[in-house]
Amino acid sequence: MENTKVNPETLNDLIQINNDRIAGYEKAIQELSPEDSDLKDLFVKMVAESHKNKLALASAVQGTGTEMETGTTTSGKIYRAWMDVKAVFTGHDRKTILNNCEAGEDAAQRAYKSALEEEGLSADTRSLITEQKSELRASHDQIKGLRDQTPS
Repeated sequence: MENTKVNPETLNDLIQINNDRIAGYEKAIQELSPEDSDLKDLFVKMVAESHKNKLALASAVQGTGTEMETGTTTSGKIYRAWMDVKAVFTGHDRKTILNNCEAGEDAAQRAYKSALEEEGLSADTRSLITEQKSELRASHDQIKGLRDQTPS
């Protein structure tokens, strides 16, 4: 039996995390130096990825008969995994920006892991969260790879 209280709360927390991720990458794009413009396409892709995630999560929330959250994180159990992310998307050099983006991606991984540890998730919800976590992991690894290639 599906727990209709846990699923919408968990899904709404993940929607808010994706909203924060969008805001973080949009801020990172604004802070890029002209010589780091190659990162812009990657960050735009990350923003699009979070928009896609939000749409899928919103569909799942609507399936539970509750309202989708539209803001950024302010409460919820998963928020604790994401608290520092808004602050970390600051920096001016390539290495700092990539370090901060990786920290944000680490926080997203922790949030998705926490969501998957929730009891009472429906099979569909668990599958959706697992798939998104995997996609976000690939983004994390891409950011980490770029960071590791950047000289200090």
